[in-house]
Formats: sequence, C-alpha cells, structure tokens
Amino acid sequence: MKIVFDTNVFISGVFFGGPPYQILDAWRHGTIDIVLSQEIFDEYQRIATELSRRFKEVDISTFLDLLAVNAIWVYAPKLPFSVSTDPDDDKFISCALASRTKLIVSGDKHLLDVSGFRGVEVLTPRAFIEKYIKIKS
Repeated sequence: MKIVFDTNVFISGVFFGGPPYQILDAWRHGTIDIVLSQEIFDEYQRIATELSRRFKEVDISTFLDLLAVNAIWVYAPKLPFSVSTDPDDDKFISCALASRTKLIVSGDKHLLDVSGFRGVEVLTPRAFIEKYIKIKS
C-alpha cells in the first residue's frame, strides 16, 4: 500500500511517537510504501532540522537517509489551481495524484477537508492505523 505522509505526521512519528510512529514502523517493516516528491522531502528536512536543534537526542538524519533511499520518488508538478484552503498543502495532493496514490495520512484540517478530491482519501494517523494496520496485527 502506498501513502503520502504529511510533514506533521512524519515529524510527530520521529520526535514524539504514537500513531505516527506506528506508521513509520510499518514502513520500516515493509507493510506500506511512502511516496515522496522533492518538495515534500525538502519540507521534511527543513522542519526536522529546526526541531533537531531543540531535541538533540533525536538523530533525524537516519530517518531522512532511509527515506531518501527507500521511499518511492515521484515528480509532482504544481497543481494548476489550489485545492486546499492552505495552498502549501497542495504539494501533498499533487504528489498523490502524480503517483496514483489513493491515500494521504495527515492531521492537517485543510487536507482532511479535501478528502475525496479526485479519489484521494485523507485519513488521520489514528484512523489509518485502525483501518489498515491493526487489521494485520
């Protein structure tokens, strides 16, 4: 199963645990595939670097290196119009559409509000775990 992972979920999984960490763990074990565009990865790096300064015990470079090598990379052009009320979130929709990925995992209200756009479902981390991961446990 392929998913696009919103930045807030990736960062939460690396730094804080909970359902976002469970999703990262499922990815590390090959249960799911994470799809990335360069724009999303750049945002991951930028936010992670900022947080690394405050949480020095977390080695974010390991996660970023794993993603760089093991994610499914796709060229995701800018959408011709804004889908989300927060245009910064459109990169996740663009990535999903470009890769034919039907699922974005996000806690962002703006993305959750556009769930269903062109067949792309947006689920919170907890909803994703309950629907796709716990079934396999």
